[in-house]
Amino acid sequence: MDQTRVFRFLCQVETCRVVFLMSLAVAFVLGLQYFEHAPISIVSPENGTVSEFSESHDITKSAENETFLAPQEATSGFIPFNSTTEVLKSLEHKFLNYSPKASGESRGNGTASSLHSLQSKIPRNNNKKHEHKRSTKKPPLVVISITQMNNMLWKRHSDPNNSLAPRWGSEVDKELKTARNKIKNAVLVNKDDTLYAPIYHNLSIFKRSYELMEKTLKVYVYSEGDRPIFHQPEAIMEGVYASEGWFMKLMESNSRFLTKDPTKAHLFYLAFNSRILQQKLYVRDSHRRRNLVKYLRDYINLIISKYPFWNRTRGSDHFFTACHDWAPAETRGPYMNCIRSLCNADVGVDFIVGKDVSLPETKVSSSQTPNGNIGGNRPSKRTILAFFAGNLHGYVRPILLNQWSSRPEPDMKIFNRIDHKSYIRFMKRSRFCVCAKGYEVNSPRVVESVLYGCVPVIISDNFVPPFLEVLDWESFAVFVPENEIPNLRKILISIPVRRYVEMQRRVLKVQKHFMWHDGEPVRYDLFHMILHSVWYNRVFQTF
Repeated sequence: MDQTRVFRFLCQVETCRVVFLMSLAVAFVLGLQYFEHAPISIVSPENGTVSEFSESHDITKSAENETFLAPQEATSGFIPFNSTTEVLKSLEHKFLNYSPKASGESRGNGTASSLHSLQSKIPRNNNKKHEHKRSTKKPPLVVISITQMNNMLWKRHSDPNNSLAPRWGSEVDKELKTARNKIKNAVLVNKDDTLYAPIYHNLSIFKRSYELMEKTLKVYVYSEGDRPIFHQPEAIMEGVYASEGWFMKLMESNSRFLTKDPTKAHLFYLAFNSRILQQKLYVRDSHRRRNLVKYLRDYINLIISKYPFWNRTRGSDHFFTACHDWAPAETRGPYMNCIRSLCNADVGVDFIVGKDVSLPETKVSSSQTPNGNIGGNRPSKRTILAFFAGNLHGYVRPILLNQWSSRPEPDMKIFNRIDHKSYIRFMKRSRFCVCAKGYEVNSPRVVESVLYGCVPVIISDNFVPPFLEVLDWESFAVFVPENEIPNLRKILISIPVRRYVEMQRRVLKVQKHFMWHDGEPVRYDLFHMILHSVWYNRVFQTF
């Protein structure tokens, strides 16, 4: 009898254990599903005139891969790069990201924890609708320095394993390989009347590459695509997304680089506009942009079914320009093989240094004068140490204003939004112009600072600056980690006057690379520099 009772007791205990373990498993699965579909912050244009919701980073990657990649693999044998593997493996984040020596400061969780500490001191405004959703985006756990980005660029361009070999050969491949060899063996240039050597990593290589682009490059533009999302640049020639419209206009009207014979093309341009895509297809307050992703997927399916060129290289010789904040998420999947020219160039997400291109975000007030009233005071007349003004987008700007807007230092002009005329006047009178990230890493202030002769101070962890392939940004800009905002003034006043004067001189020398020209583009201008970065990355991924 006693044995029977013991046996029943043991059975009951075992049953309880099984039930408990099953309950834990169910709770774990439900927890994962909850966090996968949790909403992320609202995405708004940089100027703050429109405020839109963004969907959770689902399109989640798993869901996106199911709906976005399966048709490609089934119909064309498409083998996409895995963005996570690409960032963590080929760019070697595992040892680069956590190296204090690389940037002279602690990395990893230290940055995020110190920023969270600063965030906790900012008073919350509970009267603003959806304010809690706006602040959900957190500081990156891993911060990549400019030095590390340059190392990533070099490593990618030196490793044949990072390139996609074409499925069948072509004469254009031979031409690209020849160009690559000529660039690598460029004749040393000590001086150039039009280019100022100190602002470049290597003037000789840049000059040779640019000359070969002018001589060799041919671009084919697919005629497919419905207006206004495709082939209608005049729809967006002004505002913070104007880079898309200006490049499209100048590219599609360029007789020098265009070819009507796709077999002779080194690059294929996908002429769509991410801002118009959002305006036309996004259902406001829906928190869903799957229809935007589907629209771009259907377009690629059309190109694949009609032409052989995408399949030959799996899209690696195709490129597009996109300035809207959502563009990186909307162009994952098969577009990840393309050369993606993005304003939202965040190396901490899935921007691939050495393949993708950082598109300068240019705020154009008038299409008749796209560069505005450029210029500013000479160094001795720049009496303001540092200036910033803008809406409190994201988590960095509230910290910046909380730390510096009420300080007694009169040479630190840190404001909320101010009128446009005052904004320009401050930029022209300031030594350093703070370019603090908003919801995303990019900001039109970077280009504005250059055009107004103000040394950019970039406070945006993991932002890849434009034309990193050729420009030595650390020679004319200051990069301040987000967790160093309390030390901003100390960092700036520690720069010797002689050093500042030389940096400001270099800013003036780099201006030509950030200017639009209506009608016929000018050598080394913004249009040519964007195209050169695409060309350069394509050349150095051809082995």
